[in-house]
Amino acid sequence: MKTFCSDYTSYGSTVAVTGLSSRPDLGPVIPSVPANPHGRDHVASFYNANTTKRSSWKGREIQTAMFGMGCFWGAERKFWKQPGVFSTQVGYSAGYTKNPTYKEVCTGYTGHNEVVRVQFDPNNTSFVELLKVFWENHNPTQLNRQGNDQGTQYRSGIYYYSDEQKEEALATKEEYEKLIQAKGYEKIVTEILPVAEFYYAEDYHQQYLHKNPNGYCGLGGTGVSCPIGLGVGKKKQGKSDL
Repeated sequence: MKTFCSDYTSYGSTVAVTGLSSRPDLGPVIPSVPANPHGRDHVASFYNANTTKRSSWKGREIQTAMFGMGCFWGAERKFWKQPGVFSTQVGYSAGYTKNPTYKEVCTGYTGHNEVVRVQFDPNNTSFVELLKVFWENHNPTQLNRQGNDQGTQYRSGIYYYSDEQKEEALATKEEYEKLIQAKGYEKIVTEILPVAEFYYAEDYHQQYLHKNPNGYCGLGGTGVSCPIGLGVGKKKQGKSDL
């Protein structure tokens, strides 16, 4: 289990928790936090896990996806191993507090999720193939937790950049839910929302399991396979018939 940050401090001063979010399921939130140096939003010029240099992106079509599936250390490794993925970064998103730190996110009061942002070449892999990685490598029926990691920052989420990504996420969720319920699992609780501002996590979190190959990874799937394109063709066909 990752160490849970039980106390909240900002620049040496305790910050009172006040206000309620527009989503009661996330509980009270910290309404504002001073800007801090950890709210970075960038892509490293050299990607350690697969030795991809950003300069090699020139002239290529690059798309972006974002997922939350528990501890972002293990989740990031699942995606950087996918062919066609150029870069991954871990960070915080889908919350309310600006420029959150890891310690602040750990309290659950910022509303953020631990997420992985993925840059990929759609000519070598597809968003649907990334969805397969997502569905198969965590338990999307667990609410606000994955395994021993508990809290809203470990919730299951897909954050789409386009209407097409939204449709594909919803279609695969609908069909995958049928498969896992047939195996005795509950309904999927994954949130599917428009992408929100991404806050780049502290450097030591980036490609953590590349730097620490035997480090902690709490991810565990359901063991239920998600076939490529599950439900997507049917959903698009239905739309064309309207």
